[in-house]
Amino acid sequence: MDSCLSLVSLLRNHVSLELESIDRLYLNVYQHLLQTARGVVGFFVQHRGNKVASSALMEPLSRAFLTAIDRFIQQHNIPLVTFQRGQRKDDIAAQYRARFSRDEGVVFVGKAQEKAVVFRTERRYNPNTGQSYAWLVRSSALVNHYYFYCQDRDFGPFFLKFCSYFPYNAKLCLNGHEWLKCQLRQKGIGFEALDNGILSCDDPQRLQSIAHHLSAGKIETLLRKWLRILPHPFSARDRQAGFRYRLSVLQAEFSLTQVLDRPASGRAFFEQVIRENLDLGRPDQVQLIFNRRVRRDTPGRFRTRVITEGVLPSLHVDYKSARIKQYHKEGRALRTETTINNPREFQIGKRMENLDRLRQLGFATNRRLLQVERISHDCLLAEDSFQQLNRSQDIDGQRVPALRFAETRVQALWSALLLFRHVPTGFSQRELRQQLAPLLGCSPEQLTRGRMSYELRRLRLRGFIERVAGKHRYRVTDTGWRTALFLTRSYVRLLRPGLAEVLPESWDGRLRHSVDRLDQEIQRRLQETHLAA
Repeated sequence: MDSCLSLVSLLRNHVSLELESIDRLYLNVYQHLLQTARGVVGFFVQHRGNKVASSALMEPLSRAFLTAIDRFIQQHNIPLVTFQRGQRKDDIAAQYRARFSRDEGVVFVGKAQEKAVVFRTERRYNPNTGQSYAWLVRSSALVNHYYFYCQDRDFGPFFLKFCSYFPYNAKLCLNGHEWLKCQLRQKGIGFEALDNGILSCDDPQRLQSIAHHLSAGKIETLLRKWLRILPHPFSARDRQAGFRYRLSVLQAEFSLTQVLDRPASGRAFFEQVIRENLDLGRPDQVQLIFNRRVRRDTPGRFRTRVITEGVLPSLHVDYKSARIKQYHKEGRALRTETTINNPREFQIGKRMENLDRLRQLGFATNRRLLQVERISHDCLLAEDSFQQLNRSQDIDGQRVPALRFAETRVQALWSALLLFRHVPTGFSQRELRQQLAPLLGCSPEQLTRGRMSYELRRLRLRGFIERVAGKHRYRVTDTGWRTALFLTRSYVRLLRPGLAEVLPESWDGRLRHSVDRLDQEIQRRLQETHLAA
């Protein structure tokens, strides 16, 4: 793979597998009726029949829930791990999962103290009578959380974390790639796994189709299934009365994985793309990637960072609380992933029924990042192409003369080529001579056959024209047409009139005045800094 290969060529010709998939989902599991003090009062007074609502009524519920967790752990002989400060929970989970042989079950239970939203009883006083009364207020506290690390037959590894204090909010963390691997195994489709991804698959089209079928409904089914298996803090009567857990999106990752057929060169290419896109965090670039208008008063962060772990660099682009990460995954694939931490920043709700809208947003953002990178990278490649055009080259062992931009003969040649772009049968040497001669201010007879063969040869070897099979005729290629169109218009419409206007002896125009002011400002700056002109 050539280091000068364009991004569009790389992704078009050197990608062996491409997959868009939901990656990591971190979801809120909450009792929607118990998120306000008024809702908690309704639970204890109207539903449970207590005279007043007090945090004292929560203690027996919490004690019963903890007893149920201890009983569940002992009955099923499940390891209980107390997480220590600074420990990576994922590393501990990986060790236990490596020893777990069943296709479904609880791998272990982790315990950690973390901050949570709770309700406390606050003593207040009636301003008229002076009598005191209890009042529930929303607060926060450091309480125990229980992580149930599980293995599901359909979803693979996931965990469900419960707060041990009322109203027992929880978090559900799962991975779309792990779900996808389970589906492939069940359907008998062969694949090779990539860490948190797919490296190869016997049926790539079906792979992508299955990935698109991970839905909010399937995730809801997973939650309901394990709420029936694991200890539940609410009774069946509570659930029948409408006190049921709901899901909302806390954090969602959407990935595009493009496996490269030549990974070593792919990494060198990716690092080159990183160097060329360090300005992607500018607001004008961010609004292109996220398709959001960024104004001067738009809150949030807009930045680009390159983070290196070991020898592996990764590109990070931030927009408010959302971010894109791009890196060369395991030396085999280009991974682009968008993480959305607050869907409301994109005018999308957090409820699970909005998962499809978030998926479309995430995938589109990944594609737009690649498009911005393609434009910036290919612009630098165009500089190389322009310089090569103006120099002689060795192509297929043959010396090919330069096509210098400013030469009158070359500009005439480009103009003549444009006339034959849409001729179905192509053009012959004689027809090109008939069009080229007037542009050079001479008669066709003055352009010899040898001269025309010379012009045709350098156009053909550079790929601007191609020979029609079996005939002495030529056809203008897409590259030739685009190059000729751009170079002739740049020369005729921009360079010649612009240069005529800025020269000292030119007429008094706006461009001339602007150049004069620029020259005066440069001279003033040189004098201020005491530099020699």
